[in-house]
Amino acid sequence: MEPKFLTLSDKKFKEKIGDGYRLLLDCTLCPRGCKINRIKGEIGFCKSDWRLKIASYNLHFGEEPPLSGFSGSGTIFFSNCNLQCKYCQNYSISQLGVGEYYTVDQLAGMMMKLQKRDAHNINFVTPNHFVPQIIKALYKAKKSGLKIPIVYNSSGYDNTKSLNLLSGIVDIYLVDMRYSNPVYSERYSGAKDYVKVNRAALIEMHRQVGDLILEDGIGKRGIIVRHLVMPDDVSGTEDIFRFLSKEISKKTYISLMDQYFPCFKVLKDPVLSRRITIEEYKKAKSLMEKYVLEMGWVQNHDRTL
Repeated sequence: MEPKFLTLSDKKFKEKIGDGYRLLLDCTLCPRGCKINRIKGEIGFCKSDWRLKIASYNLHFGEEPPLSGFSGSGTIFFSNCNLQCKYCQNYSISQLGVGEYYTVDQLAGMMMKLQKRDAHNINFVTPNHFVPQIIKALYKAKKSGLKIPIVYNSSGYDNTKSLNLLSGIVDIYLVDMRYSNPVYSERYSGAKDYVKVNRAALIEMHRQVGDLILEDGIGKRGIIVRHLVMPDDVSGTEDIFRFLSKEISKKTYISLMDQYFPCFKVLKDPVLSRRITIEEYKKAKSLMEKYVLEMGWVQNHDRTL
């Protein structure tokens, strides 16, 4: 299956680049809608101007099996984020802004280097505040011979305006569903509208790429939903699985994650200052069965949570 961006015409690519950079002039790229001029160097909620800031790029073997495969996922980690998750395990990158500035040409070069190292895909991690620059870099990489699938690896706090720019470019959406209760999304991630935004994003992502398609066990197109089980059901697992089953697809691949651990700003939080129990994770697994969500991955509990 040919990656989607390879079929996009030069004209359409250039239109998307232009539309994206115009959004940066009065930035509404993400649901925050800061409306600042990032081209002039103004900085909004995500602490980013027009410059690409990247923390690292490398082959990654710890993603879901269809992404890492046998030779790795070509991950590019972008600095900063449009969420403020108090429990973020990568807070040094997402909130402290660890990383270096790179040009669009250098980003295109990173993609080519990862392809040369036999990456199964190019995996953009926390990319939504750099969508226009990414599209421009992809256009340049395409001209240089990039030909592997594109993965958009997101917290799920994406607006449909940005996602529309990515239609015809992204092959796989690897997307979080963090919360089903706006009280918790505001308290722990600073985004009261996360649930509404997240579900609209999922609908648009699925419209673009559909259910996950595998070839020889490697993901080629479709959506993968990550759901982190959290203490005292802060994540609202049942409501999320109900939504996926009824509004997206019972064939949705779900990565049910048990690796929550308290860090950063929740070490003394009355709810999130502990790891989840085996019983909490088992309940989440039973809810997958209840809503007939049979595709995806669960964790092995030979170890103690």
